[in-house]
Amino acid sequence: MWHDLLVVQMPIVEKVLRTVAVYALIVLLFRLAGKRGLAGLNTFDMVVVFLLSNVVQNAVIGNDNSLLGGVIGAVTLVAVNSAVTRWLARDPRAARLLEGTATTVVEDGELDRAALRALALRPSELEHAIRMQNGDTVTDVARARLEPDGQLLVTLKAAEQSATRGDVEELRQRLGTIERLLTDLSADRRRLSGLRWWSRLGVGRGRGGGPASS
Repeated sequence: MWHDLLVVQMPIVEKVLRTVAVYALIVLLFRLAGKRGLAGLNTFDMVVVFLLSNVVQNAVIGNDNSLLGGVIGAVTLVAVNSAVTRWLARDPRAARLLEGTATTVVEDGELDRAALRALALRPSELEHAIRMQNGDTVTDVARARLEPDGQLLVTLKAAEQSATRGDVEELRQRLGTIERLLTDLSADRRRLSGLRWWSRLGVGRGRGGGPASS
């Protein structure tokens, strides 16, 4: 039993090379599939992913079923992925080469149907993304683009965007300013009415206390 668990049944170098080769192959396949392959998993995508994991399993493990061999493969896979991620973060040119660039599918309310066809992106998926960001139709969108990681980012036009906390606070401050102005205006009107009343009262007294005409 311990022999099956701890003794690797193939050279460790071969185990590492198998894992790296399969990792590179999967990255290449997803790169060729395009950003649409990462945008979301429908039924067919899930079938492909499930079968793909079983197809490449033998390529990774070979004739080795030991526990230590599995640990070596897992460590190699995580280490290679971490190294590639750090490399792409430091080298924008390599990131564009391996991940691609964002593709604009909507610009100022106009749908780019050629881009949708190239990405194999259905209009219904785009409309769903718009509704998820409180939009109604494509005409509400200032820009929508599919990112290299498959995320569909939608930016609504300014008139269609939901109010932020800053917008609410600014509106509250403006309402407070208007309320203070109305309060001051009401006080000024009351003072003005009082002055007019005293002015009329003074005029009336002046007329009543003056000398009588002959």
